[in-house]
Amino acid sequence: MKVNQVMNNEVIVIGQNEHVSHARNLMLKHGLSRVIVVDKDENPIGIVTEKDLARKLRGSGPAWKRRPIDKISIRRIMSSNIHTIDADEDVKNAVEIMIRNKISSVPVMDSEGLAGIITKTDLMKFYISKYAGKWKVSNLMTRDVVTVNQNHTLSHVIRLMDENKIYGLVVMFDNEIAGIITPADISFARVDDPETGVSVERIYFVKQLAEGGDKRKAKDVSMLTAGDIMSKNFVQISPDSDAVEAAKLMSDKGTGHIPVVNREDLVGIITRTDVIKGIQ
Repeated sequence: MKVNQVMNNEVIVIGQNEHVSHARNLMLKHGLSRVIVVDKDENPIGIVTEKDLARKLRGSGPAWKRRPIDKISIRRIMSSNIHTIDADEDVKNAVEIMIRNKISSVPVMDSEGLAGIITKTDLMKFYISKYAGKWKVSNLMTRDVVTVNQNHTLSHVIRLMDENKIYGLVVMFDNEIAGIITPADISFARVDDPETGVSVERIYFVKQLAEGGDKRKAKDVSMLTAGDIMSKNFVQISPDSDAVEAAKLMSDKGTGHIPVVNREDLVGIITRTDVIKGIQ
């Protein structure tokens, strides 16, 4: 199968002289997690993702970080080491590029220039349509799961993510899965570098009470724990399930991480990256 048969033809681009606010508005308007940055000739020179917005603008640092986002050039936060692929190449080459470079999307080029984009989401759809019965979850899952206790601090969570170069952590309590944490759960906290901890600022969140109703609570970000920010609405899967079932759950639930449980024991985690490795 060729890349041009799997890719998304509709790709949103932004000029290199635009500002961060414009990129953010484009993502919100079109429901996207990335935009391609192009030069005056419409050649891709960079990419901006939700992760770039969350991580590169957080915390203290250079004076430009304290400007309004409509005053910050897109060039300051874009990833300029961009990888592309030809539209006529095999889909497997796109998988290889993503895995080798730890990225989630690749702009697609043809003789006329930028032709589209291929993402892990596109590859997941391809996997679902072509690989039913090929692999079990146990064949593709990651067996060494990085976990935290629900009472671990937010700075510890971030440090583990950075050290292990991962984007999802399973939260445990009393040897049971209590929740899962992804970058989306921590982006609001505006954390600093893990070496220095997190920014101390007062935030407000709604705490559900056991007897019903909500109570507005205040807490310093520096005191947040894994239990405060984790997503409790998670799904899990058996290692004996077809990997296509895992891919469908990820697509339906909008998640990229599913804990793998054998009876009641956590035995692994399966991610979008794990699934696309099964494309052979």
